[in-house]
Amino acid sequence: MRKRVSIMIDWFVQTLRSYPEIAIFLSLALGYYFGSFTYKGLGLGAVTATLIAAVLIGQLGITISGPLKPFFFLMFLFAIGYGVGPQFVRGIAKDGLPQALFAVVVCVFCLAAAVIGAKLAGYDVGSAAGLYAGSQTISASMGLATDAINREGLPPEETKKLLDAMPVAYAVTYIFGTVGSAIVLALLGPALLGINLEEACKRYEEKHGGKKAVGGPGTAWHQFEARAFQVRVGGPVVGKVAQEVEALLPEHRVFIQRIRRNGEIIDATADTVIEAGDVVVVAGRRDVLVHEGVDVYVTSKDVDGKTLAELAKSSAVRGVFLRKITRGATATDIPILADTQLQRGDIVTLVGRTQDIAAATKLIGYPDRATDVADVAFIGAAIAIGALLGAIVYKIGSVPITLSTSGGVLIAGLFFGWLRSVRPTFGRIPSSTVWFMNSVGLNVFIAIVGISSGPGFVAGLQQLGFSLFLWGVAVTTVPLILAMYVGKYLFRFDDAILLGCCSGARTTTASLGMVNDIAKSQIPGLGYTVTYAVGNTLLTIWGMVIVMLLI
Repeated sequence: MRKRVSIMIDWFVQTLRSYPEIAIFLSLALGYYFGSFTYKGLGLGAVTATLIAAVLIGQLGITISGPLKPFFFLMFLFAIGYGVGPQFVRGIAKDGLPQALFAVVVCVFCLAAAVIGAKLAGYDVGSAAGLYAGSQTISASMGLATDAINREGLPPEETKKLLDAMPVAYAVTYIFGTVGSAIVLALLGPALLGINLEEACKRYEEKHGGKKAVGGPGTAWHQFEARAFQVRVGGPVVGKVAQEVEALLPEHRVFIQRIRRNGEIIDATADTVIEAGDVVVVAGRRDVLVHEGVDVYVTSKDVDGKTLAELAKSSAVRGVFLRKITRGATATDIPILADTQLQRGDIVTLVGRTQDIAAATKLIGYPDRATDVADVAFIGAAIAIGALLGAIVYKIGSVPITLSTSGGVLIAGLFFGWLRSVRPTFGRIPSSTVWFMNSVGLNVFIAIVGISSGPGFVAGLQQLGFSLFLWGVAVTTVPLILAMYVGKYLFRFDDAILLGCCSGARTTTASLGMVNDIAKSQIPGLGYTVTYAVGNTLLTIWGMVIVMLLI
């Protein structure tokens, strides 16, 4: 029996060595499975779990060669740029400028903390790049750091040593980078700043129209609505009293108000019995009563920057109700307030009659019709253009300067993502495809890194030890605390959106979720999208910069 097991193990190991692509898929399977487990919204995530799985598999001595790693990384970088392009350009060019500048400041704090921490700890440039990537939870920076190290022309053994040290430092510091950032911003932040987050969000809503009785003829949305439904013969509500029917939706407050029966209108009470053929009027929140809707991609210059209250006065939106506003690469739900501004690149969900929605869509932009077909010609051409431009080497004196193919593709993604938001007639990439390019592209890169560095991972961890974790805590925490005080006292952001701005600048979605939970509101999300777009871009580029500063 033992001999049979030994033979099977030998066969398995030899198979993975002969077919390393199987090892990559196995790393992805284990990473996505174990990364899906969370506790109160926090967990390892697919990236860290994939890295750990790949490192364990890499102990078998598997060699992966060829262009597979850069191929998937470039695909990932383009998806990142494509997703954040509209908010990135808007933040730099228009009224999001304060939030964009704040994100730049926070990103500088993050870079400075990692550089200072690495120098004080005496880490080599590979460990420093991993410390930065893990503490700031910016996995993509490791790709640019890898490119930068490879371009330094170091001896092959020295280059390998630096590259192997990077995932070690990343894995050790990432966990607190994720969990710690949420704790610092959501739990410690309000206490340090003296903010009652729930009250701040309520004041913000009142100030920006959240308590106004918006509705009536010509308005763009209703929060509450009444709908008529006919009771079919044999239906589940026949013979029940009104109160029992209302209890069928325990999570929502809905009430049967009137009934038309045999041509007669009667007022419904709690004990009114529902009969087959009745037409009942049900009152409640519109998003509960109305499930249908049309998604519209906002592209119009006439709408960009306009508040919902201003748009509600237009005859083009008469009869149309707004159910949802989605913004940015992270699909952040934006609160619907009278002073909420629509922006190019937003996706709004409209409900109403077909002809009314058609008129409103003509004013706002283009219908965002569901499709599973991606413009692959556009994707391939855009990535190729970005990589070619990034591969050009400029010389200032005798010093070579280059964006690298990675930096070029990221910038191409930003440009074409913005262009798509204003000219949506080409370059369509369904959200599912963007997710695949983003998530799977990065994790294939991470899997290859983990498998390749597996043999040296344990030795590196033993060498750096617990001190690396503590340095990661410091490098995670200090920039966040500085960001909160700078945002409050220098940029003077409203308390309701301040922590959302901090979460976006550090690209930590876990923090935003916890902040929203504590605030019992989606208001903090208003500070997240622009800062996320700028922060995600700069924090990724810093992977190259930290190597240039420390090499």
